[in-house]
Amino acid sequence: MTEPIAIQVTLKTENFQQALEAVTDALQKQGFGVVSQLDLKGKFQEKLSKDFRPYTILGACNPPLAYRALQSDSQSGLMLPCSVVVEQSPDGFLVSAANPRVLMGLEHFDGNETLLQVADEAYDRLDRALQSLAS
Repeated sequence: MTEPIAIQVTLKTENFQQALEAVTDALQKQGFGVVSQLDLKGKFQEKLSKDFRPYTILGACNPPLAYRALQSDSQSGLMLPCSVVVEQSPDGFLVSAANPRVLMGLEHFDGNETLLQVADEAYDRLDRALQSLAS
């Protein structure tokens, strides 16, 4: 069975800013800091004069996990930071986190036990963060 590319949950909040704040707080409780934030709705409006639904990509980093990954294989930096997307959906706000098990399971990293352990821990932390939003 193929593992899904993302961990997802739908968040019911009053507005997009509250959703972003809730996601950031949940990530912080699991040891992730948000090191980047890309507002695609704003960028598409600015650069293309196109309207788009609220859609923000957060770059989340857990320094101890990132350090272990990079010590094991410097190309693991291509997978950092963890991408977490918050977007407007018909049912509320869809929150999706890239599945580190899928990313670190790429052929290049095949057999690197340290990276697989980091991916498992990152997955567990991201999953706990997102599941806390659903409750």
